[in-house]
Order: sequence, then structure tokens, then C-alpha cells
Amino acid sequence: MGGSRNATLDALIAQATIDCYNDSECVTGLYTALDEHLAVPFQTVVLGVDVTVAGVDLTDNEQIVAVCRRGPSTQRIPILNLPLPTPHPEGAEWIEAYRRWVKRA
Repeated sequence: MGGSRNATLDALIAQATIDCYNDSECVTGLYTALDEHLAVPFQTVVLGVDVTVAGVDLTDNEQIVAVCRRGPSTQRIPILNLPLPTPHPEGAEWIEAYRRWVKRA
């Protein structure tokens, strides 16, 4: 990833966490940005199975997860582990920003 891409992701992180005082608040800020900007639903493949990402959620232990559906079944998958389709859905840069923030936190 190039320097300008890192700068873009850093700017998104700063935008989502500007008023945050600790990691818990940062996760909430990044979750809020993801919830607002990620275009759902979208299709992706998880463990070789087609799923629909219907949204994102924040767990009680402050983990951002993708709400994935296949037929009547729903599974929450950590957004850190979610394979993204090509082309990426609108707002996927927020997933990349969250992944970058987690590596630095």
C-alpha cells in the first residue's frame, strides 16, 4: 500500500476518532463511520460459501462484525476477517481504515 493510501486511511481514522479519549471510544467512532458509509447489502464469499453482508454490528466486547446471511441463517464475522469482493463495495475504505487502526492500537 502506497504512502498516499496510508495518508488517506489515516485521515479517515482521524475523522472517526477526533473526539475519542480511549480505545473503546475509538472503536465506537470507527463502527459509527462504518455503519454510516459502508454500502450494504453486498455479496462476498466466506469459506467458499456465497453470503450477503447485511450490515455491521458492535459486539459487547467491542469487536466490529459483519452481519452475514445465507438463506435463513445469520452469522457474525469479525470485520477484520471478512473477505471483500472485487470490486469493493462503496465505503470499503472504512474497513481498511479500521484494519489499519487495529494494527496500530
